[in-house]
Amino acid sequence: MKMNIGGFLTRRAQLSPESEALVLGDTRLTYDQMNRRCNRFVHAMEKLGIGHGDRVAILSLNEPEYFDLYFGLGKIGAIMVPLNHRLAGPEIEYIINDCQARVLIFTGDFVPVVDAVRENIACEHLIGIMEDPPAYAKSYKSLTKEAAEQEPEIVCGDEDTLTILYTSGTTGQPKGAELTHNSYFGTSVTLKATFGEIGDVLLMPLPLFHIGALAPVPMCVHFGMKMVFQQAFEPNNFLELLEREKITWFGSVPQILMLLRQIPGYEKYDWRSVKMALVYAAPVPVTLIKAYAEAGIEVRQLYGLTECTGPATVIDGKNAIKKAGSCGLPFFHNEMRLVDMKGNDVAPGELGEVLIGGTNLMKRYWNRADATAETIKDGWLYTGDIGKMDADGFLYIMDRKKDLIISGGENIYPAEIEDILLGHLKIADVGVIGFPDEKWGESIKAVVALKPDENLTEAGLLDWCQGKIGRFKIPKKVVFTDQIPRTPTGKILKRVLREQFN
Repeated sequence: MKMNIGGFLTRRAQLSPESEALVLGDTRLTYDQMNRRCNRFVHAMEKLGIGHGDRVAILSLNEPEYFDLYFGLGKIGAIMVPLNHRLAGPEIEYIINDCQARVLIFTGDFVPVVDAVRENIACEHLIGIMEDPPAYAKSYKSLTKEAAEQEPEIVCGDEDTLTILYTSGTTGQPKGAELTHNSYFGTSVTLKATFGEIGDVLLMPLPLFHIGALAPVPMCVHFGMKMVFQQAFEPNNFLELLEREKITWFGSVPQILMLLRQIPGYEKYDWRSVKMALVYAAPVPVTLIKAYAEAGIEVRQLYGLTECTGPATVIDGKNAIKKAGSCGLPFFHNEMRLVDMKGNDVAPGELGEVLIGGTNLMKRYWNRADATAETIKDGWLYTGDIGKMDADGFLYIMDRKKDLIISGGENIYPAEIEDILLGHLKIADVGVIGFPDEKWGESIKAVVALKPDENLTEAGLLDWCQGKIGRFKIPKKVVFTDQIPRTPTGKILKRVLREQFN
């Protein structure tokens, strides 16, 4: 018997047909209803000739159809390619052509983008999730409405690719990480084994093109949980859902936690059902962890990557403050090493590149044997992140290897400085980059976005830094901007900052 993630939904629908599976906008589905939808989609795809190994791209906000694709394509061995809907037309065009998608499914919000790229992509079928799709597109509703609901034959799984998720492309063209049925199964098992009893209602505000939103989905179906998704993050609605649906755990990124705290009376909403707030995709400022702890809300930072289908390490609640700034210990079925430039393990307290092992690693990068060979070596995933371990084995991510600033022979990690600067009451956001310096090789530049109606000078900020951080880490220059460019999941686009301000 092969491990097939689409088969998870089949089995859950047999065991718990009336249990609520999904809440998304006005849609509420039981597991039986969700599985029937999925099967109709499968048979519609088969009529179009879509089968094992074919790529099907989706350009959409979080919609119920996403789950049709994920589990339905999984049942027949086809591959879902979620598209980052915040990308520009040429970037979307690149991904579709790179993975050679045979089908593009899209919602009405993205008709202008599809109009712009459709002549330049090789998709055989364009399918619109809307009442009146453009003349060049088939209707998703019409294709699936009359399709059969019986179970398709499941003949794939294990190391077959289930999804291709393209990395954010912060340093150039994105790469497609091939994640298999076994990868997602490994994530489901290690999440459950690590977290234990976290209740049975997930709230997810993140977009499904991101592994942080997609990785928990198989676990929820595997263990019969209810999934509550936002179409897109909206803070007031998030708080209303948290209270109304009795959420027991939710996923987040640091920016979401920041925005929630800006909602007047956010702490007055009923958080009592929440057992865990899981935060990932970017380092969580220590000041933010402490602020939520003071309000009685436990924040657990997770460190993970698309290339390991999500989880790598996580910190437990009792250590979240005592070891604030750490992203914890490896998940139950993951391993971790830190190595120097020569590949030798480093001692506790020393800096090294983070390596991750486990059953949830990607199979490879799509059509990128060179990048795959650089990233996966001897069963270890070379993350490109620089970190250190303390004597208890807890991991602290310092920065990206490529963002390291070397000034006068000193290794300086921007994330450490950013965390300090975010403690300034007038600063809303900040990104730290290096800039060329004839004397030191590189010096430090802070790009600062202030809170509304606040004023701050370069001299004032540099004076504030005195005594809070080593003198060699204090920025030499400060520039002010309206907004720090970030990826949809909160990572600072250092490449963009360097282009704008160097």
